[in-house]
Amino acid sequence: MIKWIAAFIGYYLFRFPGAMLGFFIGGMIDRYKSGSNSIFQTRFSSNQPGKLQLNLLALSATVIKADGQVKTQELQFVRNFFIANYGSEQAAMIFETFNEQIKIEVQSISDLAMIFVQRTPYETRLQVLHFLFGVGNADGSISKSELNKINQIADALGIRSSDFESIQAMFIKDTESSYKVLEILPSASAEEVKKAYRNMAKKFHPDKLQSKDPALIKGAQEKFQEVQKAYEAIQKERDL
Repeated sequence: MIKWIAAFIGYYLFRFPGAMLGFFIGGMIDRYKSGSNSIFQTRFSSNQPGKLQLNLLALSATVIKADGQVKTQELQFVRNFFIANYGSEQAAMIFETFNEQIKIEVQSISDLAMIFVQRTPYETRLQVLHFLFGVGNADGSISKSELNKINQIADALGIRSSDFESIQAMFIKDTESSYKVLEILPSASAEEVKKAYRNMAKKFHPDKLQSKDPALIKGAQEKFQEVQKAYEAIQKERDL
């Protein structure tokens, strides 16, 4: 697994030589950890990775390399995400397929995002954005260059600015974060706060997601929880 992650990041940073270097270095780590020659001795002919999965991986690579630094925490976040949601074998196949395809074609952010715009509902694209914020925040903070790149991806995904700011507030905290999550001003009345909470809870409820993808469902659940936390924080602040 590690060698494929190292390979795709290496390719994004240094093109083919970087991919090969990452592959072999990662391969040595894999062998050291597993005590075997390779964890990819078995080839999988079924459940081939879909275009959405591959493009999601490509978008995460774009965020990771945005600040010119490949952080271990960000790599691990992506690795854990794909393993947790697709299983070790499927995740390995996604990385392997990605590494093979990227040698043939490097797509722009617009091209990568287009498939989500064409094939998924708006709620699914919100989950994609939430995941990419998670990638950037994996090392504890989101750099300006990472934020700019995520913003660029959000534009390509057709995300409304109010929704972008709401999800951003879930990761970049300030004194008004809870209000930003609910897309209201601190001056909002108690009734406006309740109305905003109901609207946001409805928008981000996992049942609204028209997808069976476990990764996106998990993201929806996490975002729904953030909306609840924001509402509870405002209630506590106002002694409601």
